Amino acid sequence: MILTQKQILAVSATPTGGKPLHADRSLVLLDRDHSILAFNERVLDWAYRKDVPLVERLRYLCIVSSNLDEFFEVRAEPHLAAKQNSDAKGAFTVASFEALAGAAHRLVNRQYELYNDELLPTFEEHGIKIVSHGDRNVAQRRWVKQYFDREVRPLLIPVGLDPSHPFPQVANKSLNFIVRLGGRDAFGRDNEIAIVKVPRVLPRLIAMPAKVAGGKRLFVSLSSVIRAHLNELFVGREVGQFSQFRVTRHSDLAVDEDDVKNLRTALRHGLQHRHYGQAVRLEVSAGCSEYLSSFLLKEFDLPALALYRVHGPVNLVRLTQLIDLLDDPKLCFPAYKACYPTQINPGQSIFEQLRARDIFIHQPYESFDGVLDFLREAVNDPAVLAIKQTIYRTGSDSALMDLLREAVRRGKEVTVVLELKARFDEEANINWAEMLEAIGAQVLYGVVSLKTHAKMMLITRREGRQLVRYGHLSTGNYNPRTARLYTDISHMTADAALTQDMEHVFVHLASQNRVPTLQRLWLAPFDLQRQLVEKITALGAAALAGHATRIVAKMNALTDESIISALVSAGQLGVKIDLIVRGACMLPAGVPGLTDNIRVRSVIGRFLEHSRVFYFRKDDADQLYLSSADWMNRNMLRRIELAWPVNDPVQRQRIVDECLVAYLQDGVDAWDLLPNGSYARVKRTSRADGRAHGAQKALMTRYSAVPIASEPAPHAAGHGAS
Repeated sequence: MILTQKQILAVSATPTGGKPLHADRSLVLLDRDHSILAFNERVLDWAYRKDVPLVERLRYLCIVSSNLDEFFEVRAEPHLAAKQNSDAKGAFTVASFEALAGAAHRLVNRQYELYNDELLPTFEEHGIKIVSHGDRNVAQRRWVKQYFDREVRPLLIPVGLDPSHPFPQVANKSLNFIVRLGGRDAFGRDNEIAIVKVPRVLPRLIAMPAKVAGGKRLFVSLSSVIRAHLNELFVGREVGQFSQFRVTRHSDLAVDEDDVKNLRTALRHGLQHRHYGQAVRLEVSAGCSEYLSSFLLKEFDLPALALYRVHGPVNLVRLTQLIDLLDDPKLCFPAYKACYPTQINPGQSIFEQLRARDIFIHQPYESFDGVLDFLREAVNDPAVLAIKQTIYRTGSDSALMDLLREAVRRGKEVTVVLELKARFDEEANINWAEMLEAIGAQVLYGVVSLKTHAKMMLITRREGRQLVRYGHLSTGNYNPRTARLYTDISHMTADAALTQDMEHVFVHLASQNRVPTLQRLWLAPFDLQRQLVEKITALGAAALAGHATRIVAKMNALTDESIISALVSAGQLGVKIDLIVRGACMLPAGVPGLTDNIRVRSVIGRFLEHSRVFYFRKDDADQLYLSSADWMNRNMLRRIELAWPVNDPVQRQRIVDECLVAYLQDGVDAWDLLPNGSYARVKRTSRADGRAHGAQKALMTRYSAVPIASEPAPHAAGHGAS
């Protein structure tokens, strides 16, 4: 049940009395990377929950593995460099590497314990099993042998290592085998190490046919298929020790934009080398011998703590294939069908509706189709002359990009600010840029050294003798697929001041001229951080003067030290502060005498929390801002980001209720940050009707286009703190 706006004042941290802290007291911030791992602990908890459908538990396990892959690809390199430099000082040291590696090992161990001890046995209870070589009967082994000969063996080329056959290039996150051989090769030499690279085109899980499955749903892993037939790859040699292995490499593209003439060409060249960056992690089978693991560590120049011995497949992410192969709705969440946006009247021109009022869409509870229909109407309307849009992530198959192509075909002026450096989306964005340029759209790549992370669309329409602008601003990406999975707010408007600000930003991105004074928008890297700090500081002064003050902010991460400092100071002066931070948070909450007035909570649910909402209140006057930016230093100073106000009191009420109050009252999926940096699940709380309040569940119930299942039963005790 969604609560009223007035209740936001009642959900607060314990006051400190409004006295500023003495200057000799200091606050130690939490470590960002440990906070990221803690977030993944909270995600992993969903895989432990007994009230979560079985396939979804596996999906959460895979999500954690995917998150860890990205963590190592992006965050591990400086820690590893410090480990290899015993004199390293500052944020990255030998000690910091060892502490972080220890936390990562504990998380990985918990993943495989869950996989082996809980998930696999539970799947087997449902007649679903990944059958190892030792458990296969004669008929199943015969079928696996036929599959190996037909589909796998023709694609494998074992490489025996010697001076003329050095260790092969092993791609990032690829599956490989290392084998120690006995006997001599065809030339009488005793070179004993061989490498087998497994092509990515091969599926990692294969369903057994019904004729050998015995009425069950049985699968075999590709690694077990190859392992069972390694001898056939080395005729005349004795296969002794062997292990599957996988290496993770540093994959954050670094391009000196001041030293390249064509950013797109430089990035495409860099993508060719991404799969072969510096090794940062090595995964091997738990039974891998010390001889082989030492050989691999030496080959990849990694310390012992970078080695992860796993009891199962070295790439849990690929288990998502099992989810697809099963295709069993009974083992998944009940399907959720979002309603069409409630503030859009179907059959009536959206332009006409926007002339009367602004429209807000709460995704994914309301469908992203409203945004697509807005753009579709613009594409089909002869009075629309120009469409400008930023693109950060839109995916490789996008209905939105198809609409932009159609707009160009119909002769409209289409300008796209396309961020080529969106991490791990570079290739898709380069391809879109080339396609759009080829058909005549104007494609811009933003500002040198800054990522364009702002989400906005501006439509210019001729109405009589005037040109009228209509805008769309969003906290999330223009990606129809993730719009079904991420919580975000879309804002459509015909507000002249707001759309004029948007026009100024587009002109700035194209010309790189100075931005004129903006009336409504806060723009990073120019004034967004300053405006936030000033807003927080002003509330601190008001609290000291005796006013009732309040800050509630929802975001994905909080790591910007300037904003953290302002929050701490404001809290010490008496401002009551609640922060809803999904992921990394460096501000320790509830530290006696330092952050007593600050509470931090994280909500991990079925959907990925992604909206950024900032609420400020002094007495009875409140302000609400939506934003594309998290409170991180990179968002404030190294990106083009936007924040904008919600001035309509009715719309503001709705967003406060749905995005803030509901989450502060969540008694199902919320975790509270403790002063020491760990997280504790909130005690399960109940509403008057006896049901526990979960924010996402309540919003799904409110907006679902079809009735959904009732509230789940109480779940088992949590494991970990992500």
